[in-house]
Amino acid sequence: MVATPRAAPAGGLGIDAQVVATGFDRPIFVGHAGDASGRLFVVEKPGRILVVHNGQVRNEPFLDITDRVRSGAYEQGLFSVAFHPGYPTNGRVFVDYTDHNGDTVVSEFAADPGQATADPQSERVLLQVAQPYENHNGGMIAFGPQDGYLYISAGDGGSGGDPLGHGQNAGTLLGSLLRIDVAIESGYAIPVDNPFAGQPDKRPEIFAYGLRNVWRFSFDRVTGDLWLADVGQNDLEEVHLALAPLRGGLNFGWNIMEGSACFPPIVTGCATEGLQIPIAEYGRDNGCSITGGYAYRGHAFPALAGAYIFGDYCSGRVWTLQLDAQGAWQMIQRADFDFLIPTFGEGGDGEIYVTDDAGGRLLRLIAVNEPPSG
Repeated sequence: MVATPRAAPAGGLGIDAQVVATGFDRPIFVGHAGDASGRLFVVEKPGRILVVHNGQVRNEPFLDITDRVRSGAYEQGLFSVAFHPGYPTNGRVFVDYTDHNGDTVVSEFAADPGQATADPQSERVLLQVAQPYENHNGGMIAFGPQDGYLYISAGDGGSGGDPLGHGQNAGTLLGSLLRIDVAIESGYAIPVDNPFAGQPDKRPEIFAYGLRNVWRFSFDRVTGDLWLADVGQNDLEEVHLALAPLRGGLNFGWNIMEGSACFPPIVTGCATEGLQIPIAEYGRDNGCSITGGYAYRGHAFPALAGAYIFGDYCSGRVWTLQLDAQGAWQMIQRADFDFLIPTFGEGGDGEIYVTDDAGGRLLRLIAVNEPPSG
């Protein structure tokens, strides 16, 4: 059964947010370098990455590529950064952005791990994806904790309803989750177990497909499970879970389905065999655009160990998703913020952050009414 929202029990654990730093210009991603430095890296939509350390924002950007980023449309800009698992020694940094043509670019930059900046002139473009419209550009990149490959979310190309049929077409990179091997010195290689490797009519970079616009996905740092939050069309926002060890070729249903429902023009009776049904979903009474989060592995919320924390960009609501004693998913509202949530972020210590899009703030999630442990 697909989980749907419910209120937290009276006196139960709630979530609040504590301001860490301010003054950002459209902060839409937060990450860490895996170097135990305690630094946070905040991505600004126009094309800069800023460093926050001990609550202080460094004046000099870690990376500034505003000269090559197109961010005029609402769903364009510099979207995310991923640090190579070997970053503390190799200084390899990867970003996802839209260029002046409005197309998706995934690039690598070089940084001195001991310094506070990456070299904007060191760009090495790995992948370019033509975008037919200005929306649904995906924008998340992350390294798989178990395989070390780079995962990339590619939206369905935009407009509405997937008019070009990208979601169910494995011959295009759009509407998919991609997986590439960046261990080689130039370009990238295709992992041999990618589901369409060696098939001439399919794109070998595809790991999973049938996705509308996964703005944010994440890996559980403990289990390696993959969480995907797919933004809906008119009715349903959805959460998917792929358990580790991951297997390629999963079809998440778009545009045959939106969430657990058939997508028009077929309203009922659509062919669902082989499609992945979400484990949780919500409708327009709870928000308008899902913002994926993280499986919680920090120390501030002992009662939420392993729970998936996520929210909605428009409504500011934040939920947790976890299994109950009977093995059923429970989606419980823990917060109702009065700001737009474009992203959640995970610090090196496993604590969770959010950003305030319009207000330019970075905030850390804190517990309210934490029940006693043990």
